[in-house]
Amino acid sequence: MALLNDFKKFALRGNMIDLAIGFTVGAAFTTVVKSFVNDIVMPPVGMLLGDVDFSDRFWVLEMPEGKTAPEGGFRTLEDASQFGAVTVNYGQFINSCISLLCVALVMFAIIRIVNRVDTQLDEAFGEEPPADDEPSDKKCEFCRTTIPFRATRCPHCTSELSVQSAGGE
Repeated sequence: MALLNDFKKFALRGNMIDLAIGFTVGAAFTTVVKSFVNDIVMPPVGMLLGDVDFSDRFWVLEMPEGKTAPEGGFRTLEDASQFGAVTVNYGQFINSCISLLCVALVMFAIIRIVNRVDTQLDEAFGEEPPADDEPSDKKCEFCRTTIPFRATRCPHCTSELSVQSAGGE
């Protein structure tokens, strides 16, 4: 029973719930980006390159025993798969690489915006930027939870904390 209680405490911690929500939103975001790449970006790119559908670009490595490829090869990846051919699906890989690039660019933009807003808020409230040797976190003196270094009250146990210099904990 203790194991079950420990797992319940672990699973219901704020960080675990945040992680689950983040993972779910990330999965949904990935689906949207894949659709954006496959349905919006790649058709015009394929058209510019001469009616190329990258999702159907592949190399046949091996045919099933006793079968030969149709005259002129397979028109689509689905045709090759149904025939039982072993293929390298480089078109789908290209689509996945473009999806990764899109996700990375969006995440970069979001992080950059958040960092700018954070800096502007610090400037608006007259907070000095942290020194290079100043740590980012410290332990609460009372409950030992990791908290921001400049915190004056612990968000976990609500204890008032002493203000520390960058040199000590």
